[in-house]
Amino acid sequence: QEAKCAYVIIIMAVYWCTEVIPLAVTSLIPVVFFPLLGVRSSKSVCLQYLNDTCMLFVGGLIVAISVEQWNLHKRIALKVLLVLGVKPGLLMLGFMIVTAFLSMWISNTATTAMMVPIVQAVLDQMDSTECDVTMMEEATGQTNSVAELEEKNASDPDSACVVGNGQVPDDPRSSQEKATRKRIYKGMTLCVCYAASIGGTATLTGTGPNVVLKGQMNQLYPNNNDVVNFASWFGFAFPNMVLMLILAWLWLQCFFMGLDLKKSWGCGTERSAKEKAAYRVLKAEMKKLGPITYAESNVLLLFILLVLLWFSRHPGFVKGWATVLFPRGEKFITDSAPAVFVSLLLFILPANKPKLQDWKLSTSDPEKSEEDFKKPFLSSPLLDWNVVQRKMPWTIVLLLGGGFALADASANSGLSAWLGHQMTPLGSIPPWAIATVISLTIAVFTECTSNVATATLFLPVFSSMAESVKVNPLYVMLPGTLSSSFAFMLPVATPPNAIAFSYGHIRVLDMVKTGIVMNIIGIFCVTLAINTWGRLMFDLDTFPTWANQTSN
Repeated sequence: QEAKCAYVIIIMAVYWCTEVIPLAVTSLIPVVFFPLLGVRSSKSVCLQYLNDTCMLFVGGLIVAISVEQWNLHKRIALKVLLVLGVKPGLLMLGFMIVTAFLSMWISNTATTAMMVPIVQAVLDQMDSTECDVTMMEEATGQTNSVAELEEKNASDPDSACVVGNGQVPDDPRSSQEKATRKRIYKGMTLCVCYAASIGGTATLTGTGPNVVLKGQMNQLYPNNNDVVNFASWFGFAFPNMVLMLILAWLWLQCFFMGLDLKKSWGCGTERSAKEKAAYRVLKAEMKKLGPITYAESNVLLLFILLVLLWFSRHPGFVKGWATVLFPRGEKFITDSAPAVFVSLLLFILPANKPKLQDWKLSTSDPEKSEEDFKKPFLSSPLLDWNVVQRKMPWTIVLLLGGGFALADASANSGLSAWLGHQMTPLGSIPPWAIATVISLTIAVFTECTSNVATATLFLPVFSSMAESVKVNPLYVMLPGTLSSSFAFMLPVATPPNAIAFSYGHIRVLDMVKTGIVMNIIGIFCVTLAINTWGRLMFDLDTFPTWANQTSN
């Protein structure tokens, strides 16, 4: 049984790494081969493809699609950038904060796809203004020098002529200024795709690997008392995300712009012409959006409602609404219920304000009265199913399902227990060292494999290892999950990197150079998080009873 299960997993791992067939298609392999090889029945395999965790992910994605649909994310982005200012250092920080915040709630790919064009527009405007200013300065300088030369040396008309007719080149800036400009372009573009990957780690639905962890925990440890839920994950991962974001900003700032506080952060300086131009671009983009619409405010309210329902369902320190309002609610209600509830509301609530005067039919004009009668009282809903169908990343949904099918099979076939037994010698190594090595291994592996596939393949192995050396499974699964989002080094590592790379400002070598340090920052932050506040939050020093029951 163990060997048959391992055979299917190895084939899927190879297919996922090489992408010989699409990732989603590889994810369907368990449906055919586990029943054929007698590892699991078709019924139990197929149940994994749309379980509770998948529904949580689908619900979260539908809300994210509605935010995109009404351009709410763009309004938030522009508002924050206008508040933070447009000095190069602060502008980069602004782009990173906005991208990280948005990718906590909507997909990293959608966030990057929206932010990179804004970055591009701002930089292009700054660039053209700088060029205009330089040309003006040069023209003024030439006029002055011509006047001086005419006064001093009227007998030598040639020299005056040379200066007077000094051709204005296409781009009058020095090569050093051009190089600086190029570096700023690279830094600003890279900061967006890195911030998207970092921001996604902060919430349970922010990125695929987090959802995989939640699903695997429920799969492998059914009696885990809902230890990983939206609130507990946010409490652990959000401080880690903030720390990583600050360190990443300082690193990119240092590498691409140098740490000149006066120039980058504008300490005690006035706005230059190009900064004013950048501000004008952001202002113009904001103006295009117009005032906030009825639909946007509705979507914003529903989004806030969902976040509040997630946080207050089972906060841990007090009783949540699930326990207070519903009998045995803590057992029956999980994070997927609020997600799907808010999704349902999006298909019901109207996109335009219902007009009460439509009730009063004009009796004086019978034709008009008939027209009024035919008009629908309510407008179209906030979200249309066709939009969801078009924008929903079904690949990831199938990928999650395939992963849960693998975890289920490896637990029930005895493969997990066998793997754990092989790793018993690791018991002599201190747990913090195991966690660091795991972070490093995953961070390297995820560069060439999909983040979700990486988490799916490794998390069941880590849980078996933790059981065999009697360490809390979360002590190794949390670093493994977070590290699978650290795909910073290659354009192919994750879609946000590919989007940033496609704009042509970055070479692969630039990404590799900055990405190595980004990986080191990530591993440092995760190691710190797991050994400080993570240890207290999840009680990582003790081997929990729920993990023990499963191995029995």
